[in-house]
Amino acid sequence: MEVTSYCDNLAMELTAWKAKMYDIVRKLDKMSTGEKEKVVPEVNELHMFIEELNDRIEKLRKECPTEWNPNELYSKADELRIKLDDVWETVSPSDVGG
Repeated sequence: MEVTSYCDNLAMELTAWKAKMYDIVRKLDKMSTGEKEKVVPEVNELHMFIEELNDRIEKLRKECPTEWNPNELYSKADELRIKLDDVWETVSPSDVGG
């Protein structure tokens, strides 16, 4: 029962991360075309990260693997957070509805 509970909790946490990523993508989609061009690589990485989150969430829900290692995903999230900080420095807040 503990492993199942752990997998359920982790799936909920990853779903929350996925929602945050979607929110960021939606904000970036509101940018002007010129501003969007500056962040295309980061947006593509966000989409790949969201896809990876989807895969991990499905695996947790279906299989609940006992050898799960979330550190890899957390380190990828940290890298993405640093890149997004760089994006926000190059983008005007008014371009994303701020």
